[in-house]
Amino acid sequence: MQGNLSAWLVKHALIHISLGFDYQGIETLQIKPGDWHSIAVILYVYGYNYLRSQCTYDVASGGLLASVYHVTRIEYGVDQPEEVCIKVFTPRKDPRIPSVFWVWKSVDFQERESYDMLGISYDNHPRLKRILMPESWIGWPLRKDYIAPNFYEIQDAH
Repeated sequence: MQGNLSAWLVKHALIHISLGFDYQGIETLQIKPGDWHSIAVILYVYGYNYLRSQCTYDVASGGLLASVYHVTRIEYGVDQPEEVCIKVFTPRKDPRIPSVFWVWKSVDFQERESYDMLGISYDNHPRLKRILMPESWIGWPLRKDYIAPNFYEIQDAH
């Protein structure tokens, strides 16, 4: 089933895959990493000026990584928001997705956390560095194939 935004993207020859609707009736689209930045700019211009959240997940051990964006358009009032979910999949070997920081500034810490936990590099992000783990940490703790170190350091335990 195709939603309003998917139909609009098809009409304007913008490549995507419609993944249908989630349990809340929110339209979900899959966008290729190479097309994501230009489609994000188009969405912003089209009225989707509020990025509600961004998160990432490991699809399967050894498989793809996904970056998920929930963007909202409030055209007819706050009681009638129009939301869309965008999923951008990337291979785990060299996971790279264009940053949308320059479109929605609120994605700053969310993309940094995604980088820190799963290792997705967001191209053109102005401050992409670890935000939760120490800079010396090796690996990406939320990947399904992550092997935890055999030590636990107790800090300030006095």
